[in-house]
Amino acid sequence: MKETVLDVLMYLFEVFVEGEDYPEPDRNELQEDLKQVGFGQREIERALDWLDGLNSEKIGTNSSQHETIRLYDTVEQNHIDPYCRGYILHLEQIGILAPDQRELVIDRLLALGSDDIDVEQIKWVVMMVLFSQPGQEQAYEQMEDLVYAEDSVSLH
Repeated sequence: MKETVLDVLMYLFEVFVEGEDYPEPDRNELQEDLKQVGFGQREIERALDWLDGLNSEKIGTNSSQHETIRLYDTVEQNHIDPYCRGYILHLEQIGILAPDQRELVIDRLLALGSDDIDVEQIKWVVMMVLFSQPGQEQAYEQMEDLVYAEDSVSLH
């Protein structure tokens, strides 16, 4: 099985969301649990580093609701194609993401180390970002609906 960092993150996310009653394990416990499930050491390390990066990012509590224009640099354009950039903009326009959250999502997408970022990856990263922030329950629920929707058609 060729697992990716996102596979490990999705597994951890689903375990933590469904197992809210359990205390958060330390890094060593997580590594052992993930090894037993069958994930490779390299992906485990990269996923845990990704989570450390998510937890170290601080976003302002007064998210600006003003419309902003986001210009993507060359590196971002090489990894996030126009369709995916449009999807991120769509999430902003429907109120799921604030501009500072968008920046964190872009940072975390690039931190996945994937050359072929797609909308499904964006959905999961957005959901993880929203879950990690207090006061984002409504946006998280909206995103959860998009992630688990059977038919991922446009929301127009």
